[in-house]
Amino acid sequence: MKLLMAVTGLIFVGFVALHAYGNLMVLGGADTFNTYAHHLRTFGQPMLPYEGFLWVLRVVLLVSLALHVYSALSLWGRANGARSTRYAVKKAAASSLASRTMRYGGIALFFFIVFHLLHLTTHTIHPQGTVATPYENVVGSFELWWVTLIYVVAVLALGFHLFHGVWSAAQTLGLTSTAAARARAKLLAHLVGGLIALAFLIPPLAILVRIVK
Repeated sequence: MKLLMAVTGLIFVGFVALHAYGNLMVLGGADTFNTYAHHLRTFGQPMLPYEGFLWVLRVVLLVSLALHVYSALSLWGRANGARSTRYAVKKAAASSLASRTMRYGGIALFFFIVFHLLHLTTHTIHPQGTVATPYENVVGSFELWWVTLIYVVAVLALGFHLFHGVWSAAQTLGLTSTAAARARAKLLAHLVGGLIALAFLIPPLAILVRIVK
């Protein structure tokens, strides 16, 4: 279960890193961002149909999400079943803090993903008003302070989740066997969580303060 969680988690790390990079395209203006959005839908043509690449990606992510949640719930159940009151108080407090960050942060991210898909993928909900070009949809959304607030809270949860996830994956994959290896893994976890969160935060905040219009 730990290995399955680590592997599926790393798939999501790769996806959110690329997604964050793509979001930064909005800083280049309407033509840059709309062109980027168009290329995502035509990527792989003619070998793939229109939006074929996106559907392959969606299936991979959906399967990975199902396996990630399943492994997380299984490990959570095992941890609760094996818990003992004989643990040292300090150790129990430290481990429970990390666990709560992962578990409840993960739950918050799950609900945000549902909102995000309904908002900017299926356009089932559109607080920005009329659904227009990809650029106009993004800018119109983040001009609303409460949409930006939801996004910022979700990104902060993502940053913590990435940090703990990368660190846990490094342990599961045997990359923390020495003090030097543990230091490198922890530095990598901080960099991944911090940089990806920062990349996600720049576009909505730039739009909110009218740097991007």
